[in-house]
Amino acid sequence: MTVLIDQPAWPAHGTLWSHLVSDTSLDELHAFAEANEIPRRSFDLDHYDVPARRYDELVAAGATAVGGRELVIRLRDSGLRVRGKDRKP
Repeated sequence: MTVLIDQPAWPAHGTLWSHLVSDTSLDELHAFAEANEIPRRSFDLDHYDVPARRYDELVAAGATAVGGRELVIRLRDSGLRVRGKDRKP
């Protein structure tokens, strides 16, 4: 069981955002998100977008901090990644 989070680096809505993923299952990811009061509307097919202000809190709650490249590799290797070309516009 591993929930991963990358450093806040994605700008939007006046802040930076991190991605929160699981390298095991979406059920695990949703359970972690629910336990940490991350709204379901923050889920984007294979990850949750979380604002920078939540980063330290989520790491303290058990998310493993990784670089963005490692996050993508582990998400891809888990079979859970939804590629950009597979996303509906």
